[in-house]
Order: sequence, then C-alpha cells, then structure tokens
Amino acid sequence: MNNKQVLPKVIKPKFIKGIEQTCIKTIDVEDEASIKNIYISDYTIETREANKVEFEGVVFNKVDFKGITLNALELTDVRFENCDLSNANFLGAIIHRTEFINCKLMGLNLNDATLQNVYMDNCNGQFILMNYIQMKNVILSECMFQNSNIQTSKLDKVEFRGCSFILSQMSGTSLSGIDLSNSNFEGVGIQPEDIRGAIVSPMQAVDFSKIFGLIIKE
Repeated sequence: MNNKQVLPKVIKPKFIKGIEQTCIKTIDVEDEASIKNIYISDYTIETREANKVEFEGVVFNKVDFKGITLNALELTDVRFENCDLSNANFLGAIIHRTEFINCKLMGLNLNDATLQNVYMDNCNGQFILMNYIQMKNVILSECMFQNSNIQTSKLDKVEFRGCSFILSQMSGTSLSGIDLSNSNFEGVGIQPEDIRGAIVSPMQAVDFSKIFGLIIKE
C-alpha cells in the first residue's frame, strides 16, 4: 500500500496592486451582487440573507459576517483576516484561492461546498459543518475543529498542520495518504475504511486500533 502523503500546492489569492489603498467602510450585499477588487475593514455586514453573491479580489479585515446566509456564494481571490463568520451559512459555496487568517468560524455551514487552493491558519472552527464537501489543494494550519462534522467528504491533496479534531465526526471521509500525526483526533468518530492508509503517530496508532476492535496487550 502506498501511504506517502501528497502535499498540496496551494495557489495564493491574487489582488490588485495597492489594494489596501482602496479601503472602504461599507458594502451592499444583496442578491446577485458582484463585489470586486476592494479592501474592507472594521465593518458588520447588515444583510441577513442574499443569493448568488460573488466576491473576487477582495480583502476582508475585521469584518463581521455572523449569522448571515449567502446562498450560491462564490469566492475567488479572497482573504479573510480577523473576521467573524460564526454561524454563517455558506451552503454549497464555491471557494477558490481563498485564505482565512485568525478567523472565528464557529458553527459555519460549509456543507456541499467546494474548496480549492484554500488556506486556513489559526482559526476557531469548532462545530463547523463540512459534510459532503470537496477539498483539493487545501492546508489547515493550527486550527481548532473540535466537535466539527466532516462526513462523506472528498479530500484530495489536503494537509493538516497542528489542528484539533477532538470529538469530530468524519465517517465516510477517506483520510488515506493524509498525515494525521501532528494533529489531535482524540475521540473522533470514523470508520475503519476511512482511516486505512492514513499516516499516524505511534500513539495515534494505539488509539485508532480501537476502531478496528484490536486489543493492545502490554
């Protein structure tokens, strides 16, 4: 069995030169809005629900998206810095060349989403929903995903760097070829076929052996 990890090559978002100089304090997020090439800082999104919104070439800094529903959302070349997306609903979103840096993602709904060339760093994603998701070329670094749901999902060239998935549900999501050794998967709900071929530490091997019904004799 080939269990060598294939590391992702994440393409960073692309922004216009001097985008910080375009800084604005307010935007209108409404149905079929197309918002491009701006830097928005220190703002609370007042819209509660909108359909077919597109953000392209946008940097959000300290922007509050809490509880917003954006149906059929498309993100391309976007960076979220110190933003709060807690309990936002991005069901079925298409997310490409996007970064989440120091963000609150608690309870964020990304079910049925497609993530490609995505980087998450130092984010709080407890209770995040990522069921039926497709990830390709994604790096999750130093993030908390305790009690998250990542079930029946497809992970292709995904890297976990020091993340916590304690008590998360991941059944139906194959982790074959993914290095789990420097992340915490204590109490994770997963099936034997999902963990087969994953790269684990010796301590994790003992923990995961319980899934296979093995009894370790000292």
